[in-house]
Amino acid sequence: MMKLQIPKQDIIIQLILQLESHFLLSNIEKSVISDYIDLALEKCESNFWASSNKYFKIDVGGHKNVRFNPYHSVQYMIFLYYLSHEIYVNTQNTILCDKIYYLNKIMNSVDLFYAIELPQKFGAEHPLGSVMGRAKYGDGFFFYQGCTVGGTDGKNGEIYYPILGENVQMFANSSILGRCNVGNNVKIGAGTLIKNEDIPSDSIVFGQSPHLIIKKQKHEFEK
Repeated sequence: MMKLQIPKQDIIIQLILQLESHFLLSNIEKSVISDYIDLALEKCESNFWASSNKYFKIDVGGHKNVRFNPYHSVQYMIFLYYLSHEIYVNTQNTILCDKIYYLNKIMNSVDLFYAIELPQKFGAEHPLGSVMGRAKYGDGFFFYQGCTVGGTDGKNGEIYYPILGENVQMFANSSILGRCNVGNNVKIGAGTLIKNEDIPSDSIVFGQSPHLIIKKQKHEFEK
């Protein structure tokens, strides 16, 4: 069971106050938030277990457990995404989802649109200015500040979107755009732009398309 730093009812009250400080909020919308907060917290619990961030865990009686701290910006960013996404998937109440999505942008300076299907296991560190657009994301996805994932226009009005494997890490100010197949266990260096190119698994990538530098990552047993 995830330990909450403040009671769940206080999380709901605080969230509603935050929303009402920027938007009109109906009683029905408040009720919907209460109905879906448990599902969002369950998603957070599963996500946080996979995190290596020491602030996501707490020692309880000699055993590690996960905790949710609404004053930890990355945790709250993930929570607001899950809440908006679950409300969208289950109710199609896009007006309320827009408000929660917008609140996430206001508070955490990050763009995680509720209709985007982020993986169950994803994380971030100092994610200000990052935009996670339409793509297929694998588990273990991780990003830093100023990162962008999204589509590019193709011929005949088509739009191409990236496909990301598992454990893709995007370092500061890197971008993945268009028809890209990025393999598993790929690190994308700071300032790198990948556009309409495929990247093999177990790689480190630097530079700008179409002049990328791709190096194979060495595992411990290969050293």
